[in-house]
Amino acid sequence: MVISGRHYVKERAVGRRKDDRHVRDHIRKHNLIFQVGQIITSEINMDVLFDVIMGQTNRIMGTERSTVFLHDQKSNQLWSLVATGMKKNEIRIPTNYGMAGRVFQQKAPLIVNDAYDDPYFYSEIDKKSGFQTKNILSIPLINRQGECIGALEALNKKSGDFTDEDRELLTSISHYVAIALENARLYEELKVLDKAKERIINHLSHELKTPLAIISTVLGRVSRELQEADIPRLEKTIKRGQRNLNRLLELQVKIEDILNQRPVEERERIITIIEDAACFVEEISEANPQQNREILELICKRIESLFEVEDIRVEKIPLAEFLHDVCDEAIASMGEREVNIIGNFEKEIVLTMDRTILKKVCMGLLKNAIENTPDEGKIEINAKTQDDEVLIDFHDYGVGITPQNQKLILGGFFHTQDTDFYSSKRPYEFNAGGSGSDLLRAKTFSERYGFSVDFESTRCKHIPHDTDMCQGRISACHFITQESECISLGGSTFSIRFPQEHVLRGEG
Repeated sequence: MVISGRHYVKERAVGRRKDDRHVRDHIRKHNLIFQVGQIITSEINMDVLFDVIMGQTNRIMGTERSTVFLHDQKSNQLWSLVATGMKKNEIRIPTNYGMAGRVFQQKAPLIVNDAYDDPYFYSEIDKKSGFQTKNILSIPLINRQGECIGALEALNKKSGDFTDEDRELLTSISHYVAIALENARLYEELKVLDKAKERIINHLSHELKTPLAIISTVLGRVSRELQEADIPRLEKTIKRGQRNLNRLLELQVKIEDILNQRPVEERERIITIIEDAACFVEEISEANPQQNREILELICKRIESLFEVEDIRVEKIPLAEFLHDVCDEAIASMGEREVNIIGNFEKEIVLTMDRTILKKVCMGLLKNAIENTPDEGKIEINAKTQDDEVLIDFHDYGVGITPQNQKLILGGFFHTQDTDFYSSKRPYEFNAGGSGSDLLRAKTFSERYGFSVDFESTRCKHIPHDTDMCQGRISACHFITQESECISLGGSTFSIRFPQEHVLRGEG
């Protein structure tokens, strides 16, 4: 009895030690996961974040390589920006290919300890990377809304096969990875919006300079002439206008201070300046001096042209004839530019809508195409019926729009070049695109009058960034040897789609 009792006590002691080790291992694992989570979620730069995720996953999982695949909703593909041991090369696969695709579709983890023996294994990635995959542990990345945004994969465990314990560990890590990726994506979107805000303010500041300088000069001259004519009442009105003008000039200076990141004082005073400026036209219009009447009329006409809603005059428009006229007018306006405009128009299409609105939209899109196409390049305009609708495409073989700018280009008053660069250009010159008001107007008209405007674009790979400049002439480009190479590199297509109610048949 004593011996068996001792044996029982010994077994209990061994069991307690095992439990203690298990608890210690459990605590150590959770501390490790928590530390990894802190490291991963502290990074919001997407490029750096990928490297951090890879390094931490390999360290914790004891693997040779790891990869993050993210879902691209636009193309419905999974893409990886980087994999450990490779340069930053982008890999894209369909969402139903490979282990990552299977995990993404099923939203469930997957362990494969003999990769090349599994029918779902996608060996093309190994061929592209030169890496030999032996085993894979793949975990879905689920965001806070319960949506699967991609997959996290650990490859080639150094100590043998992947186990259920490995699956639990990588699943815990994946929660932090999903949060970090979502935060990084939001950060990228905020950077795009901040860039747009800066450009808009920059544009508005530039647009204020010239008209304010002209108005200041005109009012100064009128004031001097009124002093000679000795008309006190009118002189008082002019001085009131000059005071308000000085406030606008002060506002313009403060906008520049904001752009230059200098501190701006008296924020409440800025609001007062804006309110006072709104009263400027009203104040001097009440006095209505004869000597200043023409200036006021020009200002009022300009304001009305920006905000008025024109009367709609619907008529039948033979589209081929109309677009030929648009092309002829653009060719006459672009002067010495060497851009070939090619029109392909179905002859029997007739649209029923306001001719003036249609012309503004088409002329704006064609002007935009010309300004983004280098000399010796070409633009194609196609008009055809498609599924009981009419489609007009303005396709330029130009520089294209960067992916970042594509998110904002139809938002209005957004320019893809620095203000100082495009401000020195004249309309229709290469890279003369300014505030984006033509595109904003087209989008506004489409929403008001029942048609749609959309676009797609590919940026020339030799000038991938906004700051990269095209030479403006194909023969001057040092990246290519012949014209056909340029045509295949980039370009944009802006499309207008008119629904059935705008279309007549056989009357053109």
